[in-house]
Amino acid sequence: MQAIIKENGIKQVLCAFSDIRGYLMTFSIPAREFVEGNGFEGIGFDGSSVRGFKSIEESDMIWMPDPSTFRVIPWISDPIQKSGIMFGDIYEAGASEIADCDPRGYVAKKMFKDLESKGLKAIFGPEIEFFVFKGVDFRNMVWDLWVSPNGGAGDSWGAPRILPISDELNGSYIIRPKEGYFRAPPEDTTVEYRNELVYNLCLLGVEVEYHHHEVATPGQIEIDFRPKQLPEVGDAFYLYKFAAKNVAKKFGLTPTFMPKPVYLDNASGMHTHQSLWKGEPFKGEALFADPDDEFMLSQTARYYIGGLLEHAKALTAVCCPTINSYKRLVPGFEAPINICWSPRNRSALIRVPMYIRKPSAIRVEYRGADPSCNPYLAISAQLAAGLDGIKKKIDPGDPVMVDVYELSGKEKREMGIGELPTTLRDALDHLASDEVIKEVLGSHIFDAFMELKIDEWNQFCLYITPWEYMKYFDI
Repeated sequence: MQAIIKENGIKQVLCAFSDIRGYLMTFSIPAREFVEGNGFEGIGFDGSSVRGFKSIEESDMIWMPDPSTFRVIPWISDPIQKSGIMFGDIYEAGASEIADCDPRGYVAKKMFKDLESKGLKAIFGPEIEFFVFKGVDFRNMVWDLWVSPNGGAGDSWGAPRILPISDELNGSYIIRPKEGYFRAPPEDTTVEYRNELVYNLCLLGVEVEYHHHEVATPGQIEIDFRPKQLPEVGDAFYLYKFAAKNVAKKFGLTPTFMPKPVYLDNASGMHTHQSLWKGEPFKGEALFADPDDEFMLSQTARYYIGGLLEHAKALTAVCCPTINSYKRLVPGFEAPINICWSPRNRSALIRVPMYIRKPSAIRVEYRGADPSCNPYLAISAQLAAGLDGIKKKIDPGDPVMVDVYELSGKEKREMGIGELPTTLRDALDHLASDEVIKEVLGSHIFDAFMELKIDEWNQFCLYITPWEYMKYFDI
């Protein structure tokens, strides 16, 4: 690391970690402290100023660097501003033990070590979607009659909403709602931005497999990177967001990872592909694969799916942790609201992709997460749920081979298909009674997460929305 700092003329190092909510936190240290100073002994900071970490009377904490994560920030060329970024773990004062409030060190690393002690490895490939706008004015409410769910019939007169600024809405070519998937330029206005973002991600060690315009307008995109283990997959998630926002600034664009920013169009998810291996991934034994099975799916994989289904309602609180997340989890927008599994079928919560029928490609795709989550917590919780299914041999039942969106409520009940929670409050109630997910989070993070999110819910319940004025002012 010291050689890289010297060779690249690095002047500052962004020291990175995440809070419990999932926000990337950084502070800067002159690079010389990692060359000739005491930087590797850890940096002290105020834990009471980080949401969910510590109370004021026990606020001294230590950020301990992980040198293997150091990366040169590639889009900064000014020699005075030349910087690197490095993730670290959070320790108690005196650096005596890992802090139980640290999502990376306490949760994600612990899951990795527990698996490793059994000779197992798990890899995860999150499909992270987001929107990129030319701008957004929170003060500018637009009254949209044409987007009314009932076409203006009856008392459905559309709704006031914030409409982002985008050439895909206001340019010579317009991408209509739900028609953005794989659109080519010039209708797709994000290509040059995506190309530069992918270039920079690769320099940061996040190897991109492919990228494209997603279904929604305006400017919804998806960029997928090669699968990684915990906690590296969480690090890559934050590098992805960090690069997406900083590269966008050069283009005069504003990205958002808010799950549902556009009324009556598709939202952003984070479908997470995952597989379990004995030994090294792609070199050892693929535990999810059985060449003799109809879907090439092993019994181990089925039990893993059973665990994900069993814990799905509690998982939703961690994987979809915002009020806005539940504007995504509604019928009609390809969202995974139905608790069932299926090969190929995108109307199920858990899908087994069938693109390539070979052992190394067999994986489980959990579709019930979005990019507002803390990846260290969300992916660790998914892994814990799947492993609980293997431990308890939870049968996931038969795969659902029909479009679940087309089934009636009665048909779904007869088939034993449940639904995910419809509000954050409902999801938190399920999390509160799920001992497996509570255990993987640890008591501190569980309690802090519940407190933060219940407070968020209470704030929302007190807020008077423009929709309420439109609906009830003349009652």
